[in-house]
Amino acid sequence: MARPLYNVVFVLGPPGSGKGTSCQKIQEKLGFVHLSAGDLLREERQREGSEVGRLIEEHITNGSIVPVEITCKLLENAMEAAGDAPGFLIDGFPRNQDNLEGWKRQMDEKAKVNFVLFLSCPVEVCINRCLGRGQGRTDDNEESLRKRVVTYNTHTLPIIEYYMKLGQVKEVSSEPTADEVFSSIVTVFKDAGYTANL
Repeated sequence: MARPLYNVVFVLGPPGSGKGTSCQKIQEKLGFVHLSAGDLLREERQREGSEVGRLIEEHITNGSIVPVEITCKLLENAMEAAGDAPGFLIDGFPRNQDNLEGWKRQMDEKAKVNFVLFLSCPVEVCINRCLGRGQGRTDDNEESLRKRVVTYNTHTLPIIEYYMKLGQVKEVSSEPTADEVFSSIVTVFKDAGYTANL
């Protein structure tokens, strides 16, 4: 018997819009599994004896982009490993057209994108948040943050617009407090029919 499709929600928004924080809260409350494409790549890269990890390392060392096939495979493996979770929050992916096309090629028959949770937030608020979060990230300085915002506007925003045309985007302003933002997110999930644990 064919395996049922994985339920997926893409979580997108500018750097500092609170994607990680919101995903954590959704995971605790709704049981959706939070998958960060970036974290999966970092973990695989550090896994002893991983052939894929070696490839990722080469791309990072050369400053080239890790092929989307690798990212999709890591996401698929993580979904498979999670057993019968009600769904998956994929954080910060697809972040460009290449990601989107790769996902469609590899995952369209395995996963169903229920909607895109778009955390919208003014750029200045995002930048101040990142500068103040003190997570020790080397790219949390104003210059590289502004570059990341430009990259987001150029590459990720068109993906959000693509899903908007399909009527699949649920926008939540992430400017208020984390609790207020989460309360709006809960409403979005309820409206989408996920009422378990709420």
